[in-house]
Amino acid sequence: MRVANAPVSWGVMEFDFGPDTYEFGRVLDEIRASGYQGSELGDWGFLPTDPVDLRRELESRVLALVGAFVPVNLRDPEAHDDGADRALRTARLLSSASPDGAALIVLADENGRDPVRTKLAGRIKREHGLTDEEWETFARGAERIAGRVLEETGLRTVFHHHSAGFVEAPWELRQLMEHTDSELVGLCLDTGHYRFGGGDPAQAVAEYGSRIWHVHLKDFSPRIAERARENEWDYFQAVEHGIFCELGEGQVDFPGVLDELRQAGYSGWLVVEQDVLPGLGSPLECAKRNRAYLERVGV
Repeated sequence: MRVANAPVSWGVMEFDFGPDTYEFGRVLDEIRASGYQGSELGDWGFLPTDPVDLRRELESRVLALVGAFVPVNLRDPEAHDDGADRALRTARLLSSASPDGAALIVLADENGRDPVRTKLAGRIKREHGLTDEEWETFARGAERIAGRVLEETGLRTVFHHHSAGFVEAPWELRQLMEHTDSELVGLCLDTGHYRFGGGDPAQAVAEYGSRIWHVHLKDFSPRIAERARENEWDYFQAVEHGIFCELGEGQVDFPGVLDELRQAGYSGWLVVEQDVLPGLGSPLECAKRNRAYLERVGV
């Protein structure tokens, strides 16, 4: 298992938390300087979108390109065509800049758009979920996008469950996995989001095994989660207060997760993610400490 990081750890993400604080060159330099072997693409347009330029920037730092996050409003069938087009645009860039074909499209719901799901992130109940008809639309949309990406670029697609989206809680992820083709749609297990949604990430590895093609290593602070419940913070407020803390400081059992991954024969990337927004610390120092923690637990 090789270890990567991502621009999200420097506060660069699809949500609008204000202007990006860091230039892409500095982010890539610091990913490499803190001991990682690869990076995800980040929000479209943060890294170069010309494949020659992107490949040059990565190769000069000896970094692999391991994946790219593509959010789509899968509940709305009218959004599927646009979602597929964006996924294909991203997949073509990944394919050109990462010729080994190992990079993945990390498909997700368009998280943080539904006010109820955003308000109740981490506190979702079954009545807040999709109807049977919506589940069918959601699952077919994910398969359609993954199928087009595979057919037209040869790249595989994983689905990323996510807080403040319609696949957050363990039963929601199970529903999606059961209703999608296991050969077509893999799973990006995010340890922090799974714990935020009420699940045990190590048990998720045991449950989904070979369906897991990509892993995001993220920790979860129960102290911040309790404050979020007490103050009725929404998802964005919880992130701004640091609910995704440094690895080893929260509630995720990383040794247990890694043991389960080894037993499952996982050989893909481990992507460290910590949403370090302005005011939450130094992304470079956090990245170094996160890498040192993983070394202590055997990665």
